[in-house]
Order: sequence, then C-alpha cells, then structure tokens
Amino acid sequence: MQGVTVEEPEGEISDLDPPGCSTQARGSVTLAVNRSRIRPPLSVLLATGLYCAEFIAAAVLCSLYRKTDDVIWLGFTLAFMLLPALLIQLALTFIHRDLGRDRPLVLFLHLLLLGPVIRCFEALVIFIKAGKIEDEPYVTISRKNSLKKGQAGLMEWEIGRSERNLATHRDAFKRTAVIQAFLGSAPQLTLQLYASIQEKYLLPARLAVMIITLISITYGALVCSTLAIQIRYDNYKVHMRPVAYLCMIVWRGLEIATRITALVLFSTALTHWVILVGMVNLLFFFFLPWVEFWARKGSLTQDVEKNFSKLGTTVVLSMFTLLYACINVFCWSAVQLDFSHGELIERKQRWGRLAAYYAVRFVENFLLIALWYLFKSDFYEYVCAPLLAVQLLILYGLALLFMLLFYQFCHPCRRLFKYNVHDCLHCVCCRAGWRGASRSRGTLPHSYSTAATMVLMPEEPLELLGPRDPARRPEERETDIVEDTTEAA
Repeated sequence: MQGVTVEEPEGEISDLDPPGCSTQARGSVTLAVNRSRIRPPLSVLLATGLYCAEFIAAAVLCSLYRKTDDVIWLGFTLAFMLLPALLIQLALTFIHRDLGRDRPLVLFLHLLLLGPVIRCFEALVIFIKAGKIEDEPYVTISRKNSLKKGQAGLMEWEIGRSERNLATHRDAFKRTAVIQAFLGSAPQLTLQLYASIQEKYLLPARLAVMIITLISITYGALVCSTLAIQIRYDNYKVHMRPVAYLCMIVWRGLEIATRITALVLFSTALTHWVILVGMVNLLFFFFLPWVEFWARKGSLTQDVEKNFSKLGTTVVLSMFTLLYACINVFCWSAVQLDFSHGELIERKQRWGRLAAYYAVRFVENFLLIALWYLFKSDFYEYVCAPLLAVQLLILYGLALLFMLLFYQFCHPCRRLFKYNVHDCLHCVCCRAGWRGASRSRGTLPHSYSTAATMVLMPEEPLELLGPRDPARRPEERETDIVEDTTEAA
C-alpha cells in the first residue's frame, strides 16, 4: 500500500492484550488488525487551561498594581507574564512548521498570544473526527516487541493519520508546559510571595496567581519526569499508574514549594545576596552541559533543524540550555543534556548525579534558611521562626522520601532496574558486610523491587514524537550501579 511505512521494532511489557484490537498469531508475530482507540487530548486541555488561567490572573493583578502605582511589582509581573507567552508562540510555530505553510489566521492568532487556544481547538477537532473514515486506512505500521506473561513476541499496530497528528499536538504542549512552568510561573510565584511578605498583606488576585503558578510548576515538573522516563525507555510503552502520579505530585509539589519559600525568606533578609545565589545556580547549570560537551569533544547534532546553520543550531541549543538551567534552579530536571545526541537528552539514568543534586540542594536550603533566621527582620516577631525553619526542612525531607518511594515501588520501568533504591541504601550502609557476604555467596540475588509494573496501553506512538535509536537488546537497557557514586546506573 502506498504511503505506508514500517517502524523499527520496539519493546513492550504487558500483562494484558491491547484493548480494541483483534489479533492474529503468525508464529512469533502477532498482528493487530484494528487500531487502538484514540485517547482524548487531556494533556492539551490542561496545558491550555493553565496558560489561559495564569495569563488572565496576572493581567488582573497588573491592573491592580497600576491603580496603586506599584511600578516595580507591575513591571516584573508583566515581564514574567509576557516572556513565557512569547516563547510559547515561537515553540508552537516552530514545532508545527507554520512559517512554511499558508496559514495566515493561525499566525495572526499567535501574534495575539492565542496560539495555545487555536492549537487546542485543532486537537479537539482531530479527536472528534477520529472516528470517521479517512482517505487512507493507516499511514504507519508500528512494530514492537512485547513480553506477555513470560512469552516474547512481535506485534504490529496500525497508526492512523489522526493518531499521528494528535501525537504531534501532545508533544508540542508538553514542551510549552515546561516553558510556561519554569520561565514564567516559577519566577512569578517567587515575585508574588516576596511582594506579599514585603507589603505585609495578601491580595485575593495575588493569592489566585500564586495558586495557579504553583499548580503550573508542579505540572511542568511532572511533565519533565514523564518525558525523562519515555526517553530513557523509548522502546517500551509506559503506562503510569495513578499511585505513581500521586507520588510524583507530592514529591514535586513539596520540593518546589520549599525551594521557593527558602529563596523568598532569604531574599527578605539579604535582598542583594539572593541575586548572587540565583546567578551562581543559573550559570552553573547553563555551562555544565557545554563543558561536558567540550570535554567529550563531540560534534553538534544536526537533527534540531536541517535548514539551520551552525550558528542557528547553537542559538537554539543555548535557549534549550537556558530552560534546562531554570528547571534545575527550582527542582531536579530528571534529564541530562547531550548535544551530540539527536534528541539532545542523555539516555543513561545517572543515579550518582541525582544523589549529588539533592544532597547539595538540601545543604543549600539549610544554609538559606539558617541565614534568614540569623538576619530576619522585625516582621517575623509574630511568627515562630524556629518552627517555620524546621517545618521547611522536614517538608523537603518528605519530598526526598516520596522520590525514593517512587523509584522503589512506583516507577513504571523498575522491572528493568538491575538494582534499585533498596539495593543502593543497602550498599551504602552495609558495604563492608556486603563485600564479605558476596565473596561467600558469589553473586547477589535480584532485588524484590524487580516485579513487573508495565502495562500495555493504547497510547500515542512515541516514535512519532521524534527520532529514535534502533531497538537495543534488553540487557543493554538495564540500569547498572557501581560503587563509585559518579558512575551511571
């Protein structure tokens, strides 16, 4: 059939047959005759709703600042409202390649900062029309390896045009959600919390902006974590269970809330020093990927955009690095950049870097809170400052606890881990005893944390979201751990 392509084999772990598909076995190959049911674009709706809600709430707050002649608060609020909105329009236009297409209405709406709205409307129209017969029954065949109840096999799915277009929209809105969260919502929440403490009262409009921005940042961090899992295990269809989402929301929410609160409290005591703290964090994470790239003597990837020159590619990578640095200032980005890779993301999950980040961040938050306690203003006379400091440290500790629980029990790909959190803690706490026991027993048995948790779901094909590497052997996708904490897992 013309226009039909066959994708490279990928892997899936499942205990269930795909719903909505009739299968026919041909030796070790099982063909899915019907396409799976297309899911509604809920992530597109959520990202658009957060974008509109934050923009409207910030606009209302700006009008109040204008009436009270608060020029400083007005200027910063406008900047943190318009900057991410402009970047989102550029990102959507770039991903959908609208500059090379005759779509004047869409480009005009982008100029009015309504790009996410029209994109959401397009996604809804595609979903509504998905049940109708298309000109071609399918445009792509996705071939994947599956492991069902201990038996390996190969399966094929027919991917229709509607499913492919919805996958493009979901992919675009995942990027815009991260841009909105860490280039707009995080600075906006920091600013409004600082203004509330300085002015010693809380406006209802300001409270609304703070609530919306906190939700937006948490959702952006959630998207970062899920994207990292999908990129690391791109050969598998990953289905996140509700308990995993709940654990990630608590982990990310507590981490971001305590981090921003520590920065704001420190800024109320030592206003000018917080600029130094923020710039050191931002510059360190901005130059870290470039230093690693130059140390490896790699070459820039050409998959960003084939029409870009080397200078244009460098500018795009610099903007991408700026976003990466802003994420790490407020929370763990869950990914590491690799400019020599086509996806710009390093596939290895570095447990040593994860542990180092949270250890340094905990110490930094402790120092910020301690310095605030020593140099706090008279405003905190009616606040139990020691109790507030202890509560912030405990909440950050709870965030770390939920992170460990997620990787130990709720991570959808923990079956592929050769070792998990339980084994790492056992290795650190009982290294001497473990070495002696390993000599007598030989090899260490697998951890109990390797129970299967991945379920086959009719999600959009991940290979449609960007270029993928060819399928690798299962043993090459296992996460290894070594005694040196700087080694990749």
